[in-house]
Amino acid sequence: MKKFMDDDFLLQTRTAKRLYHDHAVKMPIYDYHCHLPPQEIAEDKQYDNIGEAWLGGDHYKWRAMRANGIDEKFCTGDASWHDKFKKWAETVPQTIRNPLYHWTHLELQRYFGIDTLLSPATADTIYEACTEKLRTPEFSARNLMRKMNVKLVCTTDDPIDSLEWHKQIADDGFEIKVLPTFRPDKAMNLSDSKAWKTYIETLGVTSGLTIVSTDVLLEAVNKRHEYFHSAGCRLSDHGVAYVPDANATPERLESIFQRAMAGEKICLPDRESFEAWFLYEVGKMNHSRGWAQQFHVGVFRNTNSRLFDALGPDTGFDSIADYRQGPGFVHLLDRLDSSNQLAKSILYNVNPVDNELMATMIGNYQDGSCPGKMQFGSGWWFLDQKNGMEKQMNALSNLGLLSRFVGMLTDSRSFLSYPRHEYFRRILCNLIGNDVENGEIPDDMELLGHMVENICYNNAAEYFGIQL
Repeated sequence: MKKFMDDDFLLQTRTAKRLYHDHAVKMPIYDYHCHLPPQEIAEDKQYDNIGEAWLGGDHYKWRAMRANGIDEKFCTGDASWHDKFKKWAETVPQTIRNPLYHWTHLELQRYFGIDTLLSPATADTIYEACTEKLRTPEFSARNLMRKMNVKLVCTTDDPIDSLEWHKQIADDGFEIKVLPTFRPDKAMNLSDSKAWKTYIETLGVTSGLTIVSTDVLLEAVNKRHEYFHSAGCRLSDHGVAYVPDANATPERLESIFQRAMAGEKICLPDRESFEAWFLYEVGKMNHSRGWAQQFHVGVFRNTNSRLFDALGPDTGFDSIADYRQGPGFVHLLDRLDSSNQLAKSILYNVNPVDNELMATMIGNYQDGSCPGKMQFGSGWWFLDQKNGMEKQMNALSNLGLLSRFVGMLTDSRSFLSYPRHEYFRRILCNLIGNDVENGEIPDDMELLGHMVENICYNNAAEYFGIQL
């Protein structure tokens, strides 16, 4: 019987093992999209215990615990970290065949050297062993990143952010580059006019402008875009349910703006028109400064109104959505391309039914200006598991160029999540290795090894063009 999670975990063939051990494993990590708190990097946070480090903001784990019948106080409530960890340990054996089972034990192995399976019987021993290490300087936030051979991190930041922590990190001379990403979603979200107006007023203060019109709104956003650029930012990110397929005259857009500023409830067609206009305008800014732009689409967010009211967003009540994704992307990308203002773009879907749509959509706007200008992003959120990654890479392989893929990212708030890159790399090598041994692609280790190294790191480093 094969040992669980040994050195050849997920590697089913001789070729897969060679690709992973000789090529993938040595490549550094280029984490171009995550939600790590820059303040914790700047302050080189020391975690008090493994409960805090693992369960402080991980809605993946909270969802699994709720499904296992665990009370909310052990997820987001006021139970002690030790008690929360014990409830997580109670849940882990029930996560068999869920990626959480793999991620949990990869993290125990890679960071803490623990091969013991987590369960109620082992919970106290593992808690004490991990906590003892986490309280040492070698396990500070920065050292956890160093331990995983991370070279670059791009956090996710609002335009109103001062970026003070990024500046402190740079001033400290930290050798791992930590850069912001421009996430202007709140500036175009008219679903709650009162909240939007408050945000716009704050954006005005931050940019030194009184935002009284759509023209001044764009001026303010552009000033913040320029400010982020000066801090090293080279990416924007847009988290939308779908890219709207909508048009509006300048007069109608101004009317929508003024009505929203007056606190009027904005109907869905007007919200879509405003959002489509805003994405187009920011897309032009991205192109003008040589940035890449990311689009994360396809989620029903905060679907449990009772618990959203009690706990707020990002607490584990989202799901795959079934919106139509094609028309809006065609409208936006074609409009930008028509005036030669389409920036490098990465499209991420969370609904697997859209895999082939995204894989073919990017082909419409490749222009030969650089390899893989348009990217079909890695398996995201509910798809960042073995099956989801394989389907994403198969769609990209069949309909585009896997060899130009910019690879994996963590999309995580945890400093302990970097083994997700290893997980991806093993799946990638196994996918290619199986094809070799089936006689579907040549057994050319120089060609394939170079391809694997590129997907793991080199392609992203070249694509974003950030000096390390």
